[in-house]
This record gives sequence, structure tokens and C-alpha cells, in this order.
Amino acid sequence: MADLSQLQPALRFAPELLLKAQGSGLGMKAAVFDVDGVLTDGRLYIAESGEQFKAFHSLDGHGLKLLAQAGIVPIICTGRDSPAVRRRVADLGLQHAHYGVKDKLAVVQQAIDALGVDWADLAVIGDDWPDLPLLVRAGLACAPANAHAEVKAVAHHVSPLQGGEGAARELCDLLLIASGAYARLLHGQLTTLDAA
Repeated sequence: MADLSQLQPALRFAPELLLKAQGSGLGMKAAVFDVDGVLTDGRLYIAESGEQFKAFHSLDGHGLKLLAQAGIVPIICTGRDSPAVRRRVADLGLQHAHYGVKDKLAVVQQAIDALGVDWADLAVIGDDWPDLPLLVRAGLACAPANAHAEVKAVAHHVSPLQGGEGAARELCDLLLIASGAYARLLHGQLTTLDAA
């Protein structure tokens, strides 16, 4: 049997990015995720009946759950409201989600005020103009590879991954490493044996 105590995380981020991801202390306190173009690939599938279909990546979902386990509050803030998004958020057990948002800045400001989080300790990942007011204020601004040029221009980090294809998980992993929680969570996954 392998010596699990010797296992080291395989992920590596640039030191300057890790420092940025630490915010004003030892890690970000919360992270805002857009949905269309970040948690999905941005394409909208609309049936004749008006029902929307979206594809989510399981890696992103697990990353959001890991953030919550580490005490970093994941916040969903999306301009659209759909049963598919509400179902995904519910399935992940996320407590903070805002749907059909027209003014993301006002909604996120209210959310972080309620959580006692400053902008310096907030990470944001977005892909289009409605996310810009959040990105320019965030302690860590990120964008997926398929983001609009104006979003990439203000981002501290542009993922090599597309929205809906792991970009959100990359941000989750970055925040977990910067906060010091990543190795603990990884080793916890490796040692989950049923005691019965």
C-alpha cells in the first residue's frame, strides 16, 4: 500500500498569483461565480416550450463544494433565472445564490455586507460586461479563456480553461491552495474508509 502521508498536491500556481489569492490575510473569504460562460460554456439551449437546458461540469461543482468545506463562501450571481440553474445550485447545497440579477454590483455588495466580507477578500470569476463592476473591485478577478476581451483586460488571472470546462474549478483550487486548505482536503479524500 502507498504511503499516503508522502503524497504531495500536483497543482502548481505562480507565486504572485497565490499571493494575490490570499487577499488581505490568509485567503479569500468568499468567491462570486457567474453562471452562463463560467459554470457553463455560455451556450443557451431553449426548447420550443421555453425550457432552458444547460450543461455543467462535475469538476466545477465539486470545487464549489470544497470551497464551502474550507470556509470560503461560494456565491452564485447570474443574470438569468432558470430551473436548470436552481436545480444545480440546490444539488450542490449552495446557500448563497442570486438569480435574474440586473445589477450585479448592488446584489453582491449587499451579499458581502451581510457576510462581513470586504472586496479585498473576495474573488470573482466572470466572462462578460455585466461582471465588470465586480471584477474591477475584487481582490482577485478571474476569467475563463472564452471571456470577452474587456473582461480579460481587467482580470488578474485568465484561465487557460473555458467556461463550463473547468475554469471555475481552477479558481476553486487556487483559492484552496492560497488558504492552506487544499492539502488537508485532498488527504481527507484519500483516507475516507467506511469504519463499519
